[in-house]
Amino acid sequence: MKFTCIKENLVSALSLVTGLATKSVNLPILSNLLIRADEQKVEIISTNLELAIAVTVRAKVEAPGTFTVPARTLTDFISLLTDEKIDLELKDNELVVSCGKSSTKIKGMPADEYPVIPTPGDGQGFVVTAEDLRKGLSQVNIAAARTEIRPELSGVLFAFNLENSGHLVLAATDSYRLAEKKIKIQQGKESFRVIVPGRTAQEMSHILSASNELGDEKSVRVILTDNQIALNFNSVQMISRLVEGQYPDYTQIIPREFRTEARFSATKMIKEIKAASLFTTIGVNAVNCDVMPEENEIKIASTSTQTGEYKSGLEAEIKGEKNSVLLNHKYFLDGLNCISGDDAILKIVNGDSPCVLSEQSDANYLYIVMPIRQ
Repeated sequence: MKFTCIKENLVSALSLVTGLATKSVNLPILSNLLIRADEQKVEIISTNLELAIAVTVRAKVEAPGTFTVPARTLTDFISLLTDEKIDLELKDNELVVSCGKSSTKIKGMPADEYPVIPTPGDGQGFVVTAEDLRKGLSQVNIAAARTEIRPELSGVLFAFNLENSGHLVLAATDSYRLAEKKIKIQQGKESFRVIVPGRTAQEMSHILSASNELGDEKSVRVILTDNQIALNFNSVQMISRLVEGQYPDYTQIIPREFRTEARFSATKMIKEIKAASLFTTIGVNAVNCDVMPEENEIKIASTSTQTGEYKSGLEAEIKGEKNSVLLNHKYFLDGLNCISGDDAILKIVNGDSPCVLSEQSDANYLYIVMPIRQ
């Protein structure tokens, strides 16, 4: 194996695959990257057995071949090189990396010990705008459960064309909050509903965020089978298993009618909640919001026996009746940070029912947070 490539292209590829390579006592080779060069292209591949990412790198290939090298060693070393042109060659079970006047040898393992990367079979294909999917994932990933006690809640629901809507619905919940985003589908008319693992959804977001470095494609192709999802975007292909099980019918908890609606600046509210969070009881994280229609103001307060108390008011446009709700400041802040504009809307039934946070300029996104019951 011998090829030459540009540092910038190699660094971009390594940034997408290195994070997936993890140490494994049972399978040490999983901390390595698979480098596969043929006459046409060079692929760099990483897997954790549940998820695989393959990135194609532009290169001049002189001799085809395959080899695996430690992901972190290769990535850290390449980032330190100063010249743009890099030569990589396999010699005596070592990868020789030459750049300018420097040369190094990286010990690796034969490629035949690397796990077989699955290829997506014939499945159902969909096309969506890459930027829409990137933004949608960034808005819902935050609400997925961080533990796998209930595996389906640690994933993100991908619901394509439910009731022939022409939309992809992304949803995630950890039982304390819920986020939902609707994205228009460009191609694909079948109805499909799957649960994508949380780690896979995060890696998707990472790949789509690196769009400027990968190429100029504006759309992403998603292929679904009964147990796999594949994503193709520019020079990257991702393949992942799906979460087995049924996603809960979260639509039942979304309130249909509200007693109070408040419109306010998301930027200003974020500052207020951050200030109030300094004076909350650890573990409870409670911030009280009193919505006052007559004063067109939301009164924000918190108290802690250790640090003291906080009181402030935020100007708001309020419809409906006076209301009060006690919210976990972390969950509330997560929702506020997902509002892309500055015009936020908070809808309240009462202090015991779910609150809905949305933005005036985007009817396709909503964030629900469960109040702390007093």
